[in-house]
Amino acid sequence: MNKPLISKDAESSLIKKFDIISNEDQSKKISLTNGTVRLMYYESVLQDTVKCTFTFADTGNSVPMDGSYKSVMEGLPLVGEEKILMSIEDNNETKIDLTLYVNKVTPSYEDSQKSLITIDCVSKEFILNEKVRVNTRFDGKLSDHITKILTDQKFLNTDKNIDIEETENNYNFIGDNKKPFYLCTWLYKKGIPIIPNAKGNTAGFFFFETSEGFKFKSIDKLLSQEKKKSYIYTQTNDSRGEKIPSGYDGKILEYSTDNRIDVKEKLKIGAYSTRVVLFDPFNCYYEVVKPRAEETEKNLKLAGKKLPVFNPEFKNDSTRTTYMLIDRGNIPTGDTREQISKSKEQNFDPKNILNQSIMRYNQLYSVKTTITIPGDFSLHAGDIIFIDNPSIDQNEDELDKQFGGIYMVADLCHYISAKETFTKLNLVRDSFGRIGNHSPGSVL
Repeated sequence: MNKPLISKDAESSLIKKFDIISNEDQSKKISLTNGTVRLMYYESVLQDTVKCTFTFADTGNSVPMDGSYKSVMEGLPLVGEEKILMSIEDNNETKIDLTLYVNKVTPSYEDSQKSLITIDCVSKEFILNEKVRVNTRFDGKLSDHITKILTDQKFLNTDKNIDIEETENNYNFIGDNKKPFYLCTWLYKKGIPIIPNAKGNTAGFFFFETSEGFKFKSIDKLLSQEKKKSYIYTQTNDSRGEKIPSGYDGKILEYSTDNRIDVKEKLKIGAYSTRVVLFDPFNCYYEVVKPRAEETEKNLKLAGKKLPVFNPEFKNDSTRTTYMLIDRGNIPTGDTREQISKSKEQNFDPKNILNQSIMRYNQLYSVKTTITIPGDFSLHAGDIIFIDNPSIDQNEDELDKQFGGIYMVADLCHYISAKETFTKLNLVRDSFGRIGNHSPGSVL
């Protein structure tokens, strides 16, 4: 991570606790806070669980053993799956308290006096996911399946908070010896949110973890949230971050955009025009469905003013094709008699879901922005924030109307060292044009 000028809130935060517990002797607990070199904590809407990397200096006198002191590696010993009790606090007294587990140990430097060691820490469910297989049959609401996979004693059995958005559609399936997180990510592409006119226009969810727990949220509901914070990027000389304009929560220390326009790539992935070819083996019915962005736009929750308008000179045809058999009569719910009566019902409705979710996921990453701000542990993956930056027009007071506005936090990293604390955010949205206002309570 590049080092921007230090603002007041970006001064070093407090690592209140980073204790590691031995696998061999649960009463043996070692604090690593005094040897901290850096801590990096990550969340992402594309990541099943949170993770953390912690680098510390091991001086060889950390663990009392046989009347002398040993290094953490030898005295604990550090072999993997050790429990980590972590507590960090930013300069606004917002805390993150987590129980993590060692996944990977990497010695990065060593001499006769000390060694630098980096440990990758993960959620308990990350490790359990490698040890559990799902063979159960699931019937009913797709969102209920996510809840069951997370909380059932046979599966992940998590005791963390879960925030599961209900889906409109049902989906029946058998686990088929798959890992829990594989099934969760396989399922979320098949969900329809419960919002007006969703069916046939939008689909697609995200499954991810933050320090607040597990979340299962649709793209449109995420973009419908109230903004959590507002930030502005200016090039005025204010290295301490004390001259924040009215209505903003903070200043952006570093700002970069990745708004490369690549028509060929967008056409290849079917972001705005796709087709699905359906075949029903029961009656040999063949159908081609062509959902298009301009037809569904009015029923979507957009983060910007509008989706891009393309040149009418070119033939407006589908640029990506998917093929699928109609999923009719596949493991219907109920006893034998009920299953017979439901044998012609569709288990999955590709006409109204499949390509709609493909388009929605690809649209969401149309505009990408990366910002660095003073450490703020109140922000999480999936949050909505508002950003402003100056326009390159002649008027210096004019704000950028194309790329300013609301964004969703796709990924975040909290960086803590002995001298500084930053939060780096990868922000995305599905459309162009600034809407809404940065002021508190403003309607987006």
